[in-house]
Amino acid sequence: MGNREDILRQQVAALPLEPGVYQFLDRNGTIIYVGKAKSLRKRVSSYFVKNRDHSAKVQVLVKQICAINHIVVNSEQDALLLENSLIKTHQPRYNILLKDDKTYPWIVIRNENFPRIESTRQIRHDGSQYFGPYGSISMQRSILEFIREVIPLRTCKLNLAPQNIARGKYGVCLQFHLGNCKAPCVGAQSEEEYAKLINMVKDILKGDLRPVRRYLEENMQAAASGLKFELAQRFKQRLDALENYQSRSVIVSAKIVDCDIFSLLEDDDVAYCNFIRLRHGSIVALHTVKLTTGVDPTPEELLSTAIQYIVENISHDLSSEVIVPFIPSSAIIFDKITFTVPKRGEKADLLEFSLKSARIFRAEQMKNLEIKNPERHTERLMNAMQRELHLDRQPRHIECFDNSNLQGTNPVASCVVFRDGKPSRKEYRHFNVKTVVGPDDFASMREIVYRRYSRLLEEGAELPDLIIVDGGKGQLSSAYEVLCALGIENRVPIVGLAKRIEEVFYPNDPMPYYLSRTGEPLKVVCHIRDEAHRFGITFHRQKRSNAFIHSELEHIEGIGTKSLNALLRRFKSVAKVREASLDELAEVVGMARAIKIIRYFNHQ
Repeated sequence: MGNREDILRQQVAALPLEPGVYQFLDRNGTIIYVGKAKSLRKRVSSYFVKNRDHSAKVQVLVKQICAINHIVVNSEQDALLLENSLIKTHQPRYNILLKDDKTYPWIVIRNENFPRIESTRQIRHDGSQYFGPYGSISMQRSILEFIREVIPLRTCKLNLAPQNIARGKYGVCLQFHLGNCKAPCVGAQSEEEYAKLINMVKDILKGDLRPVRRYLEENMQAAASGLKFELAQRFKQRLDALENYQSRSVIVSAKIVDCDIFSLLEDDDVAYCNFIRLRHGSIVALHTVKLTTGVDPTPEELLSTAIQYIVENISHDLSSEVIVPFIPSSAIIFDKITFTVPKRGEKADLLEFSLKSARIFRAEQMKNLEIKNPERHTERLMNAMQRELHLDRQPRHIECFDNSNLQGTNPVASCVVFRDGKPSRKEYRHFNVKTVVGPDDFASMREIVYRRYSRLLEEGAELPDLIIVDGGKGQLSSAYEVLCALGIENRVPIVGLAKRIEEVFYPNDPMPYYLSRTGEPLKVVCHIRDEAHRFGITFHRQKRSNAFIHSELEHIEGIGTKSLNALLRRFKSVAKVREASLDELAEVVGMARAIKIIRYFNHQ
């Protein structure tokens, strides 16, 4: 029992804080519960809090849990949709099953003359276009209301066949007089003009807001030019609402009904292949396998091996269409299967979702390794840093420098220290720039690097395995000059970070080197730079605040440095000094100075 609890505790600790769906499995590997969460780790961990007042059913459920699976998604809405899909597929024992088979709402553009935009829960293969689904009817209604407010379209159910319009069968309605419809029923609007508005609606529902933004901006300008300011303000409000609009979910698709998706993520001597099964527009399965890469395999060989393994052990068959990042080497052995390599659109979105799932799985593997075997995790991370940054040894000890000033005032610098990829905050150092006048970042960098390493050399202290300079080629050159002057340029490697996070500069090389955007070394480097920036900015703000306090109190006649420091020790801020009573001030600086302070603030 203890072993099971330890395993579950480790799995919960490795869960991400992102939204998603979790699955509890019993000792037979059967899914017994599927749930959704805004934060996976917080939600799942709540089941295992011993002092929490759980119901009897939850207590029985927890006793049967032997493993935890999870899927990370982009939003709570995605989690809701995926949970619904998985419950219907697996029918877990401890879930409330949706036996009425109620579906989520969609938005449909009808296949008819002058198409209507409507709500529906049924998808028919009648040539209409469907968008969604939406996690709640209120969300879908708000989108429909937004579209109808922005774009004037008909809402009636009239048959607007050309012959009916030509015969003058219909007359205008109230919506025309309100400006919500341009009356195609009486021929006041052509099908071509109406089609342009429908295309704009399609763009909105697909997430492309540029056409409707241009439409609103042009109408706003036209209204303003015509001195119709109330109408211009209405278009301005619609533009503001447009900024908060969110496009539909990637979790389900009405256009892509059945397909399988595979993505591949390579990482040193291992690779991760994620598999997603899409059936009837919904994700019904998601799985990631880990492969050891062996001797120099090609990505096509890795993907082919992973697909064959998944087909034999997990899925047992493939859909007629398989979405992949590239064609696998053994594609020919899969009879009647079409392999698609998408570049844009819904299929590309699904492939990106699959790749994100693979990245999350890898991160969880690394987290588990860090929990179970910290030394092995550190060794693996340091080896990856050494390879990625082209170093001659592992960067166990890293120091990073960053300058901070505001229009040349209060120039300061920070030096943060990382050991084994983690912050060593007790070794952080602040520097007041002493020899530089004005906002000269290069001279400031030379000063602090010289002060740091000349002192370490004098003390015989340990030099770092890597120096990182935040600021690109100019800052790097300044720091490297100092290392050369101290004679340690060959003992300590140094790199500079550009504004683009993946660009790294080396001394005497004008071209940047690009770190892998998916590798752990880039994450560590970004963490180091963010720490240096945070530490420097915090010190700079404190220094500016102290400078303001000192300059304010120093205006008071008879208040010297000793009295000023005593006041700040007691009252902490100028505001507290201003609020203090005469007796309270006299306790700190004496009655004569207290009177001067009271008079100073009373005459401001």
